[in-house]
Amino acid sequence: MSPFEALQLPNGQILTNRIAKAAMEENMADAHQAPSRELKQLYKAWADGEPGLLLTGNVMIDRHAMTGPGGVALEDEQHLHSFREWADVARAKGVHFWVQLSHPGRQTMANLGQQALAPSAVALDLGGFSKMFAKPKAMTEHDIQDVINRFATSARLAEQAGFTGVQIHAAHGYLLSQFLSPLSNLRTDRWGGSLENRARLLLEVTDAAIEVWGAGRVGVHLAPRADSHDMGDDNLAETFTYVASELGKRGIAFICSREKEAGDSLGPQLKKAFGGAYIANERFTKDSANAWLASGKADAVAFGVPFIANPDLPARLKADAPLNEA
Repeated sequence: MSPFEALQLPNGQILTNRIAKAAMEENMADAHQAPSRELKQLYKAWADGEPGLLLTGNVMIDRHAMTGPGGVALEDEQHLHSFREWADVARAKGVHFWVQLSHPGRQTMANLGQQALAPSAVALDLGGFSKMFAKPKAMTEHDIQDVINRFATSARLAEQAGFTGVQIHAAHGYLLSQFLSPLSNLRTDRWGGSLENRARLLLEVTDAAIEVWGAGRVGVHLAPRADSHDMGDDNLAETFTYVASELGKRGIAFICSREKEAGDSLGPQLKKAFGGAYIANERFTKDSANAWLASGKADAVAFGVPFIANPDLPARLKADAPLNEA
């Protein structure tokens, strides 16, 4: 298949092409942690480029759990009008625009004065950068239930704002991936220990979003190499195949996976276990994207950095035009 063929998702949404703008954290919120005018202008440029799927950067579910002062948060209706304006820039072009909902867990910046929450009180180890992050507190049962409820609330608000779906962020060492990893999750209760327990929070958050949107308008963001932000796992294939299979049982719209092409890529295995639309991401070129789509390893490819300097990336790829350096 070609990147320029349409892709129908299980919910009936038809993506006009198989090129997605990947989620990237812009840190361009206004003083109220709502989308700024500049952020809306940026997404208008991306929407004008008509990707098949447009994904936001991080939209946090709790304004007291942030990765930086410029982060966007959606936890109540106070500034919902600004999110409606954000959604409108893509809807005006007929582009499918999905919100990525996230909680940073122990990736909360220390200089914000916020309490970092994590599955266990295991500090983030990034060498000399570690001191930038707040020391985390092991979450209580109440904390965990509050996070599930907050994901559900933010999903409901995103629907009210007029977005076309939500992507749950379970990659890059954020909270849900912290629960998945046995390096950061040392719990011995029903939220830790076995693979089934470590995956429980991600799946319950997914179920909460499904209650709001229906399965066909929920996606999940994974990073099956667990190779960033002090993640890790002795059996990545087992962990992520289980997660993909469980997400497949729920019939969600897609998995978007940050995993560059290499000999140890789990993508084809996860796509088979999932059984639905699989979006590959990380360092793909036009040639490698074409190869993965043609071979059936992926159903779409998400680009990040190339979109920064080439908001019209789909047209440039189709015309085989040169790309600006980001």
